[in-house]
Amino acid sequence: MSEQALRETIRRVALEAKQAARRLAQASTEQKHAALKAMADSLRAARQEIASANAADVEAARQSRLPSAMVDRLILNEKRFEEMVASVEAVAALPDPVGEVIRKWKRPNGLSIEKVRVPLGVIGIIYESRPDVTSDCAALCLKSGNAVVLRGGAEAFQSNRAIATVLQRAISRAGLPAAAVSCLPTPERAGVDLMLQMDDAIDVIIPRGGEALIRKVVETSKIPVIKHAKGVCHVYVDDAADLAMAQRIAFNAKCQRPATCNAMETLLVHQRVAPQWLPPMVRQLQQAGVEIRGCERTRALVGGLTAATEGDWSAEYLDLILSVKIVDSLDEAIEHISRYGSAHSDAIVTTHHARAMRFLHEVDSACVYVNASTRFTDGFQFGLGAEIGISTDKLHARGPMGLEELTTYKYIVFGDGQLRE
Repeated sequence: MSEQALRETIRRVALEAKQAARRLAQASTEQKHAALKAMADSLRAARQEIASANAADVEAARQSRLPSAMVDRLILNEKRFEEMVASVEAVAALPDPVGEVIRKWKRPNGLSIEKVRVPLGVIGIIYESRPDVTSDCAALCLKSGNAVVLRGGAEAFQSNRAIATVLQRAISRAGLPAAAVSCLPTPERAGVDLMLQMDDAIDVIIPRGGEALIRKVVETSKIPVIKHAKGVCHVYVDDAADLAMAQRIAFNAKCQRPATCNAMETLLVHQRVAPQWLPPMVRQLQQAGVEIRGCERTRALVGGLTAATEGDWSAEYLDLILSVKIVDSLDEAIEHISRYGSAHSDAIVTTHHARAMRFLHEVDSACVYVNASTRFTDGFQFGLGAEIGISTDKLHARGPMGLEELTTYKYIVFGDGQLRE
């Protein structure tokens, strides 16, 4: 496709989304619910069509020797397919945020003021690998009254196109505009650059992916960006921890699904419990295939480990690799997280209430845990139905972005002839 033709195509998609957003903003809860139910039913009916497209993407990814973590995120197996459909149904069951009166008050001059929740408009989402993101984002945006323009990675192009086509047909049958959900019709990277310049049609960009992708989007975009950056997540095992619980949490946080942004990448262990707790913990992790990169004190306790480098402490592996550091105190653990973390998700395992409270108050991350795995940082797990992503920004949203985070507000003012003096 020529540059001019590509520009015109992307422009058409963005403008059609803008028109669709105007209709969606006025759609009733019942209309949106009917569309979401149709989307879920259509996904189930098109299971084989989607599976075939996904199999082609996975085979091409393996032939191209893409990293194993990326291939894993690309695979839409039976379990993930059912979770994908369940997410759409879960979003349908949630309260509609649009039109909610956040606050209402009356001024001494008689003006009645309401702060009312409204859609953002058109949301552009740029993401890598995971095809289930396509339906999650479509469902959340539709329920919150927004149109969405999706640009998945080239490695998942056929999967994303198949899912989006199924969803568009369902939305149209339900009486809402098919352009409520759009995929860029080309895997060409130039399409992303063009999309990022269309600030007259797209209201916000949400990138999800690796550090390089996020940086490129932020540097290129003329549209406001909500970053969903890398997850360098920590678990700190305090000297007052229930050590059996700590072992279960650390193993789950690393091994339950290591290719996700909420998986633990660095394990911090208090020096008082390290001699007793760390060797069996390392053995369990190694038996699961985890490569351990340890600090000097860790390697003194457990032989045969790779030495952790300075770069390891800020690395997002998205793989069965783990950095381990022994620390002298809670202060040192918090300082380490502050220096090397990505403000995503961090956990402390402890039975000491005051230390738990200090960790919660002083660790400045989107999600902070006491005695639980970081793997719970997820819209579905938080009861949000699904998520657009997990924002590591502080404006306009933070953490898992569900329906409320996909809205803004406006002020509605009722008067009876008031004039400002």
